[in-house]
Amino acid sequence: MTTPTIVLVHGAFADAGSWAPVTRQLLDQGHAVLVPPVPNRSLSGDAEYIRRFVEQIEGPVLLAGHSYGGAVITVAGADENVVGLVYVSGYALVEGESLGQLQGGFPDSDLAANLVYQPYTLPDGSDGTDVSVKIDAFPAVFAAGVDVRTAEVFAVSQRPLSALAFGEAASVAAWRTKPAWGIVSSSDHTINPEVERFGYQRAGVRAVVEIDAPHLVMQTHPVEVAKVITDAIAELD
Repeated sequence: MTTPTIVLVHGAFADAGSWAPVTRQLLDQGHAVLVPPVPNRSLSGDAEYIRRFVEQIEGPVLLAGHSYGGAVITVAGADENVVGLVYVSGYALVEGESLGQLQGGFPDSDLAANLVYQPYTLPDGSDGTDVSVKIDAFPAVFAAGVDVRTAEVFAVSQRPLSALAFGEAASVAAWRTKPAWGIVSSSDHTINPEVERFGYQRAGVRAVVEIDAPHLVMQTHPVEVAKVITDAIAELD
């Protein structure tokens, strides 16, 4: 099989730059890598955006999704040229399930108490709500383990997630037909690690790698994350 293009999908409260250390690792190894921006407007809309992005890529694609990006690849990964999924501290949803439902089955993380809700206007003129992390809490809650000065930059440049995305159910679970791998950040204070473990077990992922890392494991442990991705590609050959 032709070596897949690796598409890295970021999550909520972050952007494509959150993948930068892993992107550098993969590029240095000679892999084709793309890191698109995710609108963070709705699960269905974000998944459709990534699906259309993937459709423009010639040849097979391996999708890797961090956090909310895991939910996005769960739906977008059903696209024909996607050959595998890698969940990185991510949500592996089942059809008909939302982020809120999956997360609600486990004790709250430190994130829930440190969210900010701000109104915005939807294209149709109706009201929507953006969700972000309190700037002063961001380094400890979301970017633990990251250099403090870098975490402060991430805090003031975070990409909010529309509240719509929390309650919208996944229309498909691509892991039912595509092989999947998972990384659990065992020191995660953003998502309860049990959410990650449960989702991966239910999805029957081929391998689960536990890393003693915070939520932004791509920032703190890029070598290990890149290895899970390249090991997945090796299994696909």
